[in-house]
Amino acid sequence: MSKVEVRVPELGDFSAVDVIEIHVKAGDRISAEDPLVTLETDKATMDVPAPRGGTVVSVALKVGAKVSAGDLVLTLEADDAGAGAAEPKTPAKPASSTPARAP
Repeated sequence: MSKVEVRVPELGDFSAVDVIEIHVKAGDRISAEDPLVTLETDKATMDVPAPRGGTVVSVALKVGAKVSAGDLVLTLEADDAGAGAAEPKTPAKPASSTPARAP
């Protein structure tokens, strides 16, 4: 397993947006694309999704905090499932279809 730092994505023209909800806590198991936190600007709200599945190690934000692009959201112990299983198996070579010759 590897540790992954999840950071606030690019927010366009906004530099300090409010954290209005935190959806996870340390120890939670999450899947890729699960919402981690909800951010609010004066025009919209947006969820920051998990980039991959794993276990939340620590959350760096609190409700009411102001964040900007690149700020740390949380640290994730990412699942490395499938790393070995993703390798294709080489098929067994078929037996020769040529009949054996009689001596």
